[in-house]
Amino acid sequence: MASIRFIHSADLHLGSPFSGMKGLGAEQWKRLQNSTLEAFERLISYALETRPDFLLIVGDVYDGEDRNLRAQHRFQQGMEQLQEAGIPVFLSHGNHDHLGGNAASFKLPSNVHVFRDSVENVELPVGSAIVNIAGFSYGRRHVTEPMIDHFPQKQAGVLQIGMLHGSEESDTEHAVYAPFRKEQLLAKNYDYWALGHIHKRQQLSIDPPIVYPGNLQGRHRKESGPKGFYEVSLRDGHAELEFIPVEAVRFERIVLDCSGVQHMNELFSKAKQQLEAHESGALVAELELHHLSESAIHMLRDISSVELLNALREALSELDDFVHVSSVQLVTDGLSAETSPFGKQLASRLASWETDDWKQVLKELYNHPRSGRFLPQFDEGLQEELQAEAQSKIRKMMALEDQR
Repeated sequence: MASIRFIHSADLHLGSPFSGMKGLGAEQWKRLQNSTLEAFERLISYALETRPDFLLIVGDVYDGEDRNLRAQHRFQQGMEQLQEAGIPVFLSHGNHDHLGGNAASFKLPSNVHVFRDSVENVELPVGSAIVNIAGFSYGRRHVTEPMIDHFPQKQAGVLQIGMLHGSEESDTEHAVYAPFRKEQLLAKNYDYWALGHIHKRQQLSIDPPIVYPGNLQGRHRKESGPKGFYEVSLRDGHAELEFIPVEAVRFERIVLDCSGVQHMNELFSKAKQQLEAHESGALVAELELHHLSESAIHMLRDISSVELLNALREALSELDDFVHVSSVQLVTDGLSAETSPFGKQLASRLASWETDDWKQVLKELYNHPRSGRFLPQFDEGLQEELQAEAQSKIRKMMALEDQR
């Protein structure tokens, strides 16, 4: 049987505004804003170097329906480079960049096939093999019907690939668009299902592969770890997948061992050593401080979370690469034990608050005719800052030693 090799990418979100990020320097902010474009350029460079038979982009090329003009231009340039190299591209638009959006439009070169808003099955000869690629673009933002019903069955003698930007109908963590059940995908007998929409890299089935590559570049703390795409080889009814990380800035939760720390300079030194040695290079880190001694706990308890965070950021600004600490969390059994039972209950309740809970509590303050106009916009970054500071206040005010 003939073999093929292709790239499966999804959820580029070019032009993401990275709202909610706070405390960044000018150069760090510029680096972060350019990160989706840099990750995309790494994808193009990899394709030009390895020359796959074709490239799949499964939805959400752009972050919004207005399709940031700069992002469109950079994408068009990337497609031109692939055309010069003779690499076909199959592209579907998703819920973020649906076909009904109001945006300027760059004409894409002839090597790019953009799926329309109904399912198409496009034939592509690759050497001695015939490959059929089925897919569709979102015609509007909310596609709630099960588009899987419109995908054709696999024909004998061809390799069949499906491109589907959507989610399992049982998914409770994400907005469910173009819902499907895994059994429905398997029933089509396809050789490979290239999925998009879910930003977490995962494989729903191994044989045949049903795969989410995740997004190309993380955009906040919930999109942590390596980000990139899959290079896929199909031969003799067998699939081989290799994940290729290309993120320009990595979001990561870092566990910092604070054993032996007695003074702030020791804490800063440990943080600098560990973050400088981190393999990712450019990094936005959530720090968790573990194994704190009693004396270190008392030292940190009297420092506000905001002051500690700002001091850490200043200390880490000396590092050669971009490292930004987005939050600091103290995680020790000792710290938990020294808080009164009511304090622990209050802290636990506060930790469970969602955005709507915070907005409800702050509603009167933001609606006040005098003070409201001076308050910063409430977003994820401010929510995290308020939550951290509130937890710090609880630790200070409700320590057991203060109850005696």
